[in-house]
Amino acid sequence: MDHGTANAARTLAARTRRAPDTEAVHAGRDDLARLGLHAPPIDLSTTYPSYDSRGEAARIDAFAADGAAPEGPPVYGRLGNPTVARFETALARLEGTESAVAFASGMAALSAVLLVRNGAGLRHVVAVRPLYGCSDHLLTAGLLGSEVTWVDPAGVTDALRPGTGLVLVESPANPTLAEIDLRAVAHAAGSVPLLADNTFATPVLQRPAEQGARLVLHSATKYLGGHGDVMAGVVACDEEFARRLRQVRFATGGVLHPLAGYLLLRGLSTLPVRVRAASATAAELARRLAADPRVAKVHYPRIGGAMIALEVHGDPHEVIAAVRLITPAVSLGSVDTLIQHPASISHRIVDPADRRGAGVGDRLLRLSVGLEDVEDLWHDLDGALGSGGGGSGAGRAGAAPARRAGRG
Repeated sequence: MDHGTANAARTLAARTRRAPDTEAVHAGRDDLARLGLHAPPIDLSTTYPSYDSRGEAARIDAFAADGAAPEGPPVYGRLGNPTVARFETALARLEGTESAVAFASGMAALSAVLLVRNGAGLRHVVAVRPLYGCSDHLLTAGLLGSEVTWVDPAGVTDALRPGTGLVLVESPANPTLAEIDLRAVAHAAGSVPLLADNTFATPVLQRPAEQGARLVLHSATKYLGGHGDVMAGVVACDEEFARRLRQVRFATGGVLHPLAGYLLLRGLSTLPVRVRAASATAAELARRLAADPRVAKVHYPRIGGAMIALEVHGDPHEVIAAVRLITPAVSLGSVDTLIQHPASISHRIVDPADRRGAGVGDRLLRLSVGLEDVEDLWHDLDGALGSGGGGSGAGRAGAAPARRAGRG
């Protein structure tokens, strides 16, 4: 699918509305039957031959002028790739936006957004903690020249100023699973674009663009890929902003490899099934953990999902050391269940006082629930908690509902 075909697919998408489960399977693949194909092709080319150098010059001029995806045959891998374009089309369909722009990682995607706003002279960001630790660090350290004001959701409007270029939130948040009223924050942001990190919820559970977010960020490494074998980021947005993002991607080189684009497109096809299955297991585990005397507190969002945060009475490091079925590793959203200690890994780079102020305490564990059987997972958690997770008494599998966190 060349970029002209990708643009045609976006036009078709704007005219049709299909259920999310259908989009997950078919978006980005609408032309395959016409091409005589069933599986999407992988285009690994870095460059593309052309005897029409005048035509290439015209396409490059057009891209430089406004960032529109070049019409006609591809020119060079940094300008765009047909396989990656399929994934972008599919993700935009799932998020309900005009466009999407893929990058080599979630941090590359966020960096591109900040560079777009900085380039417009709008370097000030209003952000709500907690965010993913590296997102927090990127803003706090001013590595791209941005200046950040940290606020509670209720303080967004008062923090805005003439140079504010972005309002940034994550809901449910990493790692506390705190939830934010995105519609209210979008209203408070006014004309300033709201960027919502939707990595934890995925478009299966929430579509921030429908609640007023102009930009929807994903670490596609997580649920969108879903198998722990691809690293990527993506921003779903309107076409106007997408054009600026493409220009930054071209200039900085944060492009997504075509094989990663293929794996992500394949991952999207099972996204709704995976998220719903893992969410059902997570809800049951959260219920059991909340009834367990060895657990001080459970955070599980109202929106549901496959992520659980728990605070233990005992030593969280001993819990991690004791799991056998569950994988002790950073990241999330894979088919296998992962556990990690945010204060030691994902949020280690955040100042300790800021980290604790955002609810990321030293006894907090983050659990990304996968597709294993719930009883096998509970057996592993029960044993790990008994090895040093705190308090006396075994886990009680049948009692009260889980305590659910709002701002956690």
